[in-house]
Amino acid sequence: MNLIVVGASYRTAPVSILEQIAVAPTDLATVHDRLLAQSYVSEAVVLSTCNRVEVYAAVNGFHGGLGEICTVLGERAGCSSTDLAEHLYVHYDSAAVQHAFRVASGLDSMVVGEAQILGQLREAYQAAIDHESAGRLLHELMQQALRVGKRAHAETGIDRAGQSVVTAALGVAASAFAVDHECLLGVDCEHPPTDLAGRPALVIGAGAMGSLSLATLARSGAGPLTVTNRGAGRAERLAAAYGATAVPFDDLPAALAGVDVVATATASTEHVLTREAVSRAVEGRDRPLVILDLAVPRDVEPEAAAVPGVVVIDIDRLAASLRTGPAAVDEAAVEEIVGAEVEAFLGWLRGADVAPTVAALRTRADDVVSAELRRLAQRRPDLTDEQRADVAHTVHRVVQRLLHSPTVRVRQLAAEPGGDQYTALLRELFDLEVPRSAQAGEVPDLEEHS
Repeated sequence: MNLIVVGASYRTAPVSILEQIAVAPTDLATVHDRLLAQSYVSEAVVLSTCNRVEVYAAVNGFHGGLGEICTVLGERAGCSSTDLAEHLYVHYDSAAVQHAFRVASGLDSMVVGEAQILGQLREAYQAAIDHESAGRLLHELMQQALRVGKRAHAETGIDRAGQSVVTAALGVAASAFAVDHECLLGVDCEHPPTDLAGRPALVIGAGAMGSLSLATLARSGAGPLTVTNRGAGRAERLAAAYGATAVPFDDLPAALAGVDVVATATASTEHVLTREAVSRAVEGRDRPLVILDLAVPRDVEPEAAAVPGVVVIDIDRLAASLRTGPAAVDEAAVEEIVGAEVEAFLGWLRGADVAPTVAALRTRADDVVSAELRRLAQRRPDLTDEQRADVAHTVHRVVQRLLHSPTVRVRQLAAEPGGDQYTALLRELFDLEVPRSAQAGEVPDLEEHS
């Protein structure tokens, strides 16, 4: 069984592609079922965030597994896997482990070091557990990835700036007020604002990203703050936590007209803000409206960005601005942690691979001993029960002593690079039949890995 990661991210695909293959929480069960229905895929975890969609899978053949996963993603995108291929990346075995650990550590994030990915990865893993699509291999990978991510944040300063996609987007929003004020409105502004303090703001959506948006806006001094959500109860609870005002979702047009900044991050599959709604909101205004679209699929209709007086900052624009900015953190310490943890995991993987072979060898030895003892009983019916027990004990002891050193040594060798050849040789020498996969054991509580 082998590990494979197939995905697309802000590095390889525009948001138009990401929103086509994005998997909403309500669709996860269907996607898991579709993946596990493939002949080469035996385990799957689906990670879908605002800037990446990835499938982590255990497959029994690289090319077959890759083709099947690409087909499932292509179905979601409404195109062939060939057309989608240019936007995908693939990591296999050790590279898949390294990628998982880098993602969990925030090294592969749009904002390096952001901590939100740990929660997103944990939720993806929990969904796979709920849908019974994670087996022994992905249980171990996900648990270790969460632990590595937690270790990276605890032992290094990778998240010392408190950066996230939201804080980065709000930084771009502040710059938009400072830089775009004149060109947007055609007015003279000798001292354009450089921050969001005192600016009324609206958050659309009360999920994890909406909560982070409201918290970040509150820390920035923006206000008054308003939050809306299709589920009124969640909006009210979130508003109470940050001194904001919750408004009914049906009152969104009125709320939109009264703010300078909008952060929208819903799980809607349709546009929440249309060009028409945005146009009405800026009629007669003398200041720009900056909209942060942090959702995939996008909450804002693309044509809304062309409305005079409106700045739309979506994942594409955010990624472009971050690529041209200076590095925020020193990543060397985290890369070192990831490298060491990858080697440790690969050692476990090689050792885990030899365990069924060693078990099969011992079973074969027990079967041979049992068969010989039965033949002895037929040839020597005169032996007493005590004598038979002594013979059985002696023969078993001899066999176990003969097998002890080779099995200990093959475990040691298997944990080293290239150790899989020793496992294969042992199977060949003794003509052992070993199941291709093992049953997953009990899954530990995820809280300790969050």
